[in-house]
Amino acid sequence: MPRSPARSRVQRPRPFEAIFDEAAFAADLDAIATRLRDDPAGLKMAVVQRAKQLLADGRRQAEIWLTEDGEGRACAARLSDLEDGLIRALYEHVGSALYGSDEHSTSEHMAVVATGGYGRGLLAPGSDIDLLFLLPYKQTAWGESVAESILYTLWDIGQKVGHATRSIDECIRQAKADITIRTAVLEARFVCGDRALYDDLVARFDREVVSGTASDYVAAKLAERDERHRRVGASRYLVEPNVKDGKGGLRDLHTLFWIAKYVYRVREPAGLLQQGVFSKAEYATFRRAEDFLWSVRCHLHFLTGRAEERLSFDVQREMALRLGYTEHPGQRDVERFMKHYFLIAKDVGDLTRIVCSQLEENEAKSLPVLNRFVQRLIPRRRRSLGETGDFIVDHNRISIVDDEVFERDPVNLIRLFWLADRHDLAFHPDPMRLITRQLRLVDDALRANEEANRLFRDILVSKNDPETVLRRMDEVGLLGKFVPEFGRIVALMQFSMYHHYTVDEHLIRCIGVLSTIERGTDPSLGLANELFAGIQNRELLYIALFLHDIAKGRAEDHSILGARVARRFCPRLGLTPAETDTVAWLVEHHLTMSTIAQSRDLSDRKTVETFAGVVQSLERLKMLTVLTTADIHAVGPGVWNSWKAQLLRTLYYETEPVLTGGFSEVNRSERVAAAQDLFRAALPEWTSTEIEAYIARHYPHYWLKVDLARKLSHALFVRESEAAGRLPATKFDLAGRPGVVEVTVLAVDHPRLLSVIAGACAAAGANIVDAQIYTTTDGLALDTIAISREFPDETDETRRVGRVCDAIEKALTGDVPLTAAMVRRAAPKTRQKAFDVPPEVTLNNQWSNRFTVIEVTGLDRPGLLHDLTATLSRLNLNIGSAHIVTFGEKVVDVFYVTDLTGAPITSAQRQAAIKRALISVLAPPAGDEGSARTRTM
Repeated sequence: MPRSPARSRVQRPRPFEAIFDEAAFAADLDAIATRLRDDPAGLKMAVVQRAKQLLADGRRQAEIWLTEDGEGRACAARLSDLEDGLIRALYEHVGSALYGSDEHSTSEHMAVVATGGYGRGLLAPGSDIDLLFLLPYKQTAWGESVAESILYTLWDIGQKVGHATRSIDECIRQAKADITIRTAVLEARFVCGDRALYDDLVARFDREVVSGTASDYVAAKLAERDERHRRVGASRYLVEPNVKDGKGGLRDLHTLFWIAKYVYRVREPAGLLQQGVFSKAEYATFRRAEDFLWSVRCHLHFLTGRAEERLSFDVQREMALRLGYTEHPGQRDVERFMKHYFLIAKDVGDLTRIVCSQLEENEAKSLPVLNRFVQRLIPRRRRSLGETGDFIVDHNRISIVDDEVFERDPVNLIRLFWLADRHDLAFHPDPMRLITRQLRLVDDALRANEEANRLFRDILVSKNDPETVLRRMDEVGLLGKFVPEFGRIVALMQFSMYHHYTVDEHLIRCIGVLSTIERGTDPSLGLANELFAGIQNRELLYIALFLHDIAKGRAEDHSILGARVARRFCPRLGLTPAETDTVAWLVEHHLTMSTIAQSRDLSDRKTVETFAGVVQSLERLKMLTVLTTADIHAVGPGVWNSWKAQLLRTLYYETEPVLTGGFSEVNRSERVAAAQDLFRAALPEWTSTEIEAYIARHYPHYWLKVDLARKLSHALFVRESEAAGRLPATKFDLAGRPGVVEVTVLAVDHPRLLSVIAGACAAAGANIVDAQIYTTTDGLALDTIAISREFPDETDETRRVGRVCDAIEKALTGDVPLTAAMVRRAAPKTRQKAFDVPPEVTLNNQWSNRFTVIEVTGLDRPGLLHDLTATLSRLNLNIGSAHIVTFGEKVVDVFYVTDLTGAPITSAQRQAAIKRALISVLAPPAGDEGSARTRTM
């Protein structure tokens, strides 16, 4: 793991005394009480003002020290100590100055107890303050007055306080019935008041609640953890992680400690070392992970000024600077920071397995297994596994006979995973823990070992569950050690809104998607399912997918460098020179099909011929189609959709006859006719005359590039609009795709149509993420755009999208004149200002026989598509077709244009003028700080 950036260390007093002088604050409150004894309202206001100042000064000092020493846990402890001192002083002030008396009855006693995160003695700047006002019996007027006075003061100074007032009997009764309350009491920490009350609560809690209930508690906390992961994201490698609740975040560490504290009755994490749960190195990992995560969380709260727990793109770069990260060749400072974060998250997963292992070894009774399938242990059934005698099956999990297994034969490191895959076994935590301690055994000799490489190849191309096995190898660090090139991209995050996962997680997910394609169980994967069975060597696809992004994070183009990595690595796995060449070609061209399908005119013959010249064989075309499908699908939820599936299908079938010398398994005319037949069959209520007239309105490429569901939707929409005499007309669909709303526009086609639609969407505050644009034979445009959804509620979203549709129709009819200023003024607020994409414009006359192809690359911003298309119009260019692609914050827009006479742009001087004009458009308008623009894709 990369070490944290070096920091200057400062000598400082103990955290509490350095940040807060409790005696001085108490004296201030006494002086205020004396001065304003006859003015209750003035007294309360003065106390609030003094407490607010104290809190602000303390937090400011805590932030300064955090910046200087980088010790996140110490910062959290200082803030907790600050809160303790504040509450103690307020308790004494309230008890003596407001409700004092010389004698208290036995019921007029109270202990103020910290619970929740505050109970651990650690607070982030924006954390809630959880308090328990503990009473010996029932509530009294005195206790109620003291609690209310403290709470109102804390609320008045702007703190978020969760509170409960209970007797000891109530605490015990509710802790037995509610796991959340049980955990709160488990973490309870005395702050002030009657210490004997608190000690009684702890003693009774241990005796009456904890005793004999460890198994139930562990099961409940793990189920709670799994639900939390499901809610915030099941992968610890999401590129915008939740520091507190995400997988591998602070809450996972807290869950480990809750479980260990409950089972082993330790009060501090150091007790886990004394109990033998952690080795010294593992305990050091626990403290390092905790300190790093607290540092990130505290900085995040200080930076945003609120209890922000998500490391969003908006703050990642500033966080990297705060934490002292610098750029390295091929990696930006923010990417190095996030890689460190994900490695820490991985450590948290390792610690989970360690605690699991120790629970099973040390607890005689059944305890749950710490994995996603919370299950109870049954009496162990063991049997030997494999020919070497080094492995056993323990309760349907693979384990080892002793701790010398890997020392005796390092190939066993790989063989363990091979056997697990072959026999469909889960992993016992003992060998996984041992592997992390013995990674030094992975050396050049093991990497060159023929048997080890054969076993790894079998794992990688397995027909069982290669994704799970590879992920387990990655989690224990073995995959990155055995394949050093993979080790370089472990936990590597790309600072881009397009990529949802780290690079290693993306590659492993690709293997999972490919396995799904091979089984044919996901109909959305379309053509890839059909093609896979006809591929001659399925193993090459798995190997190519494993390698396709393995060279990311370096200064050189990752596709070219990745091909070189493939040429070195494939012979290790026993591939022939011809097989190695195929894998290297797939790696080098893994983006080609996706780029052409989404950003080129597939009805242009030159596009298909150019692509066929790159592919050169039908077998490579099939493999590249499957690889591209898996790659796009594994980018993240919602990235793969039916539009992209249809584009790949169209490109495949347009290219196939070129590669086969004119012969096609399904030629173009037959595919068009088949698509039209499906359309006819789906509309039995239409007359033959109506159907044939409608079919004649669309060009052949429409029938190939649009899926059946949209064809039917378009037909009904056109029929209804024309019957009602509505033109232009719009309609929308909330249920078509998750996270977006599809808006369909029917209007008379004209050169500025795309510009007007894009501008109207921007002016209405709609962010376009996709578009399909078609022209009918009778001069109409039928465009379907997808805009980002803003409201989860159907009613709210319906109203919003209705306003967007109204804006489009009014702009197209000229009822509301559309200006660039209006587009920018109403543009949606987005997060692209955190990114930097150098603008680039290229003009190419080789990609089409009829058009000049203009490719524009730059940073997304509001109204950019409108500005680009309006600029092309002012330059007297006709747009033949537009292909709009957005990769997160980066746009790649391609326009097929001619001059007013219908000829390509050949003049070098004219091309230079076009390029200058478009480059100027890519620069953010005055007053625009680079926030995102409305986009189509």
